Amino acid sequence: DRVVLTCAIGGTNGVLCLDWNGKELWRQKIGSEKPGKSAKASGCNPSAVTDGKNIFVFFKSGDLACLDFSGKVLWQHNLHRMYGADTLWWDVGTSPVLTADYVVAAVMHSGPSYLVAFDKTSGKMAWKHDRNLDAPSEAAQSYTTPIVVIDGGREVIVVVGADHVTAHDAANGNELWRVSGLNPTGNGFFRSIASPVAADGIVVAPYARGGTLTAIRLGGSGDVTKSHIVWSKKLKSEADVPSPALVDGKVYVCGDRGRLSCFDLRTGDELWAGEVEKHRLAFSASPVVADGRIYLTREDGKTFVAEQGGRFKLLGANELTGELVVATPVFVNGRILIRTAERLYSIGNKSTSGETGGSR
Repeated sequence: DRVVLTCAIGGTNGVLCLDWNGKELWRQKIGSEKPGKSAKASGCNPSAVTDGKNIFVFFKSGDLACLDFSGKVLWQHNLHRMYGADTLWWDVGTSPVLTADYVVAAVMHSGPSYLVAFDKTSGKMAWKHDRNLDAPSEAAQSYTTPIVVIDGGREVIVVVGADHVTAHDAANGNELWRVSGLNPTGNGFFRSIASPVAADGIVVAPYARGGTLTAIRLGGSGDVTKSHIVWSKKLKSEADVPSPALVDGKVYVCGDRGRLSCFDLRTGDELWAGEVEKHRLAFSASPVVADGRIYLTREDGKTFVAEQGGRFKLLGANELTGELVVATPVFVNGRILIRTAERLYSIGNKSTSGETGGSR
């Protein structure tokens, strides 16, 4: 029953908590803001995450914090002061992720890169694992968010960046396996933005500035490049920023210019594709699949709705405000939450169960 988001508040990193009516319940400041460089970004890009007990937030300034649901800061660390300054050319995009016991942050830049885990309750560092893979120049930098999967009963953290996919034991951070070869020509500018997805024992990793998809079977040890790649393909339309969606054995990819493609998870075959609308603006938000439909939100806030079926079929398009939208919409409790550069919109029926507010 709470909506939590991050933003800058008067030169500081901020956390806002709203109820379902849009009423602000509290706000909290977490260290000094490090403003964004890109016109499409800020110092507060990473999403908040919760285990239902506490809230965890991360900022470009290096501040990682845990708050309770009243907004009280339970613990706080600054990763830059602890482990070295951020050397990304652009703005931190990696969100923290949760395992059963830890909150984990990935720092992948032109310098010592690493994964670090903190106990969710105490904030005590549990482990830190260096992840230095000698990728050239900007290719060493990653804005992706890791994913946590269960493989053979064990929690595994899968990370994309620096020309590799690596899998780490969530208990201690140790690398279990890796796939290399994502950048065979040594392109120095293959930084990563789109994050991986996984289902049915297969991880799908975007790379090459959204130009390729690589499907990897979970398991194994060491370098599994030759043994565990299920398929790899070059895309007809680059999806540099949007992450794929994976539902019911289908991988949905939204290209930067609005080409929606559907691939078979097992074979990599393109089942269908179509372009929603020719336009000068790009797509940064990731596709979302909900209730048999695929939602694609363009940077001007226009959302296209396609059918989740055996062919490309555009069902409709909905205008919003013309404000910049780069965040992926959130579908929850019969509502769609869309964050623009200026506002947060809640869209849905007034009679949605458990809610008392209006539609916006």
